[in-house]
Amino acid sequence: MAVDTLTFTIITVIYLAIIVFLGYLGYKQTKGSDDFMIAGRRINPVVLALSYGATFISTSAIVGFGGVSAMLGMGLVWLTVLCIGVGVLIAFIVFGKKTRELGKKTNALTFPDLLGKCYGSTFMQRAAGLIILFGMPLYTAAILIGGARFIETTLSIPYDTALVAFAVIVAAYVILGGLIAVMYTDALQGAIMFVGMTILLILTYTYLGGVYEANSALDAMSSMVPEALAAGGMTGWTSMPEFLSPIWLTMITTMVLGVGIGVLAQPQLAVRFMSVKDNRSIHRAVMVGGPFVLMMTGVAFTVGPLTNVWFMQTEGMLAVEAAGGNVDSVIPAFINSSMPDYFVIIFMLALLAAAMSTLSSLFHTMGTTIGHDLNVKVKDSKPSIRAIQAGTVVMIVVSTIVAYLMPGNIIARATVMFMGLCAAAFLPAFAHALYSKKPSVFAAKASLLAGAIAWFLWTAFVHSAESSVLGISQAIFGVPSVLPMPWGVVNPIVIALPVSAIVLGAALMYEKSLVDSPEEKAESS
Repeated sequence: MAVDTLTFTIITVIYLAIIVFLGYLGYKQTKGSDDFMIAGRRINPVVLALSYGATFISTSAIVGFGGVSAMLGMGLVWLTVLCIGVGVLIAFIVFGKKTRELGKKTNALTFPDLLGKCYGSTFMQRAAGLIILFGMPLYTAAILIGGARFIETTLSIPYDTALVAFAVIVAAYVILGGLIAVMYTDALQGAIMFVGMTILLILTYTYLGGVYEANSALDAMSSMVPEALAAGGMTGWTSMPEFLSPIWLTMITTMVLGVGIGVLAQPQLAVRFMSVKDNRSIHRAVMVGGPFVLMMTGVAFTVGPLTNVWFMQTEGMLAVEAAGGNVDSVIPAFINSSMPDYFVIIFMLALLAAAMSTLSSLFHTMGTTIGHDLNVKVKDSKPSIRAIQAGTVVMIVVSTIVAYLMPGNIIARATVMFMGLCAAAFLPAFAHALYSKKPSVFAAKASLLAGAIAWFLWTAFVHSAESSVLGISQAIFGVPSVLPMPWGVVNPIVIALPVSAIVLGAALMYEKSLVDSPEEKAESS
């Protein structure tokens, strides 16, 4: 379906003009490093909620996970449950309030800075920064790919052009306006996303004859599950895969747990809690964030499987086949083939908003990491905005290059990889810093290193989705995965996060045993 180029151009120009204006407002309100890095700790709770949700829910959820759900079915709705229960309620109430309080108390400006100041350790700050710079470009590249693929499909614009344009536009207001500009634009983009996804759900069910008719038609297609997927445990698009089958393990450990738990230790999300003035603002933000995340993820994981009904009725094939075998192209192909022109434009703006909101936050996080967290020289020294801006430019270039090098079908997987790495490396040490009166830097270092190393080893040598691509296991041991099934489909977070937590606990017990030993008591007396 061709999009009215003139109409799209006019609407896009208006949208970008508003984005530029909001970026300019952020620039005018940015007077120093506190404003640039944490928005002056005065952000409105509604802006916080929309910014948090728009950063969390990106093209990886709408395009990447929507495409995966088209292949694997509605079981991914369990991820929506975790996104709300863990990603909003626990993240805001359990982690968010303490993050805000300690951020203000220590005058922390970034997530690594918070860890470093809570533990009194530049090692923790720099180690966290290095992990961010190692993993975040993968996630950033996935977001770039998701947005560029939709533009390519919708407007027949060359993929390379779309990719570079994305990066340049977002970079402009991030570099100039800092976190204030990022959060203002996020709020607008979140509102556009909410409208777009609401219309998508309504139109999808309308075109398929209604809720009951559409779901019944999808349920009746269980006999059409491809042979390879059926052999892996898939039973249909409206039912869960067979318990502990390879597809069940992939869905639960990789998609549901990988993102649902990984969200708790996301640096670009944690810093948002430090941008509001009090805990009341965080409580108020929950009332907006919960419904927003419900709508964003729930719609994607519902519409994704239903695309199979549409493509079977119109083209006689399943959704992934109709999209050329690339799950990342399912949602764009469905939008372009089924929806009226006006909605193609609305959804494209929603997708641009989703990509830009997440990209801006990731660019800002990487810029502050390379310009501040890895550049700590003097205790309590003020960070250099110029250094952060230069670091942002460097990481934008790196992320764009990574996007060129990444293969197809990668959006959802790259998202899960980054979130799993952050959870394994940061989550136990982060929780310990927030809730311990005397957090142990020894235990935190051991936990961070153990979690990161365990995640890397499982990724490189066991989890076949990554180990087969990396080729390290094949080169050393002659096999893509050193452990037999079902271990090859168990996501690294299931192994690495418990390892990180156990090491933290063991280190704390070891320190306590030293304090309680007779020799130590004799010395203290």
